[in-house]
Amino acid sequence: MPMRRARLPWLVCVCLLLAAAAPQGDYGPGRARVHAHQAPAAPPVQAPAQAALSDEEIEQFLRTADVIKTKTTSKGITGSLRATLSDGQMTHDAQIQSVDESKREFQTAKGTEFNFRDSWAFNIAAYKIDRLIGMNMIPVSVPRRHRSRAAAFTWWVDDVAMDEGERLKGKVNPPDTVTWNQQNQLVRLFDNLIYNTDRNMGNMLITKDWRVWAIDHTRSFRTHDELRTPAAVTRCDRQVFERLKALDRDTLKKAVGPHLDDWQIRAVLARRDAIVARLEKFGPSALFDRVPQGTR
Repeated sequence: MPMRRARLPWLVCVCLLLAAAAPQGDYGPGRARVHAHQAPAAPPVQAPAQAALSDEEIEQFLRTADVIKTKTTSKGITGSLRATLSDGQMTHDAQIQSVDESKREFQTAKGTEFNFRDSWAFNIAAYKIDRLIGMNMIPVSVPRRHRSRAAAFTWWVDDVAMDEGERLKGKVNPPDTVTWNQQNQLVRLFDNLIYNTDRNMGNMLITKDWRVWAIDHTRSFRTHDELRTPAAVTRCDRQVFERLKALDRDTLKKAVGPHLDDWQIRAVLARRDAIVARLEKFGPSALFDRVPQGTR
């Protein structure tokens, strides 16, 4: 009997050692056991940020990628859709706008507008002109049919932190007021160039690195020669100014001919002349050299 009592602790120790050496699984809440032969799951492939793709690559994706799903957007009044697109290699969202309305008279909060036009095609014209003058603040937009209707497919801006309305409501100050002011001065100049009647705080997007993107230009390109708000045209990036001055009818016609008529193109050039004259009157102080993002 004494010898049997002495063996019991030894047997317990052996059992404990064997249990400790056995393979252990993962039995966390809601998780299945993982065996040694299972490879870890690969991380999901993320769509490259816009800066990593050229405009041509983005245009190709927007034209050809399959539309996986769509939903209505929470902002805007033109019936825009947010669509998820995929080409099998990349998945990314786009805005789809198919609005195309013309009215002899249109009543707005600011009064009556004659010969009113609200068109998806103006998004594409705005993008094309933005690139012609080197401003690079309008997301890529291409023509494409959706549900048997002509539409603009526009790249959904990545890493948006807020829009201008949300910034003002939250009293959020930009970390770099010089760069911030330069961006806003360019947007105001551009809105006068294309005679945008619908710039609002909801269609100025601010990314996490405080880059401004101007979106939704469906109510632009009126045929007025004069500037809509000339007092808003005060300063311009030097390179943008030089490219703006060099812009000619043939170049503009080639870029936006499918989306603007001759009267609209003529009006853009007339307003360009007014912008150039106004800035030249201000002298050298009206021009600045834009600071690249993240260098200040």
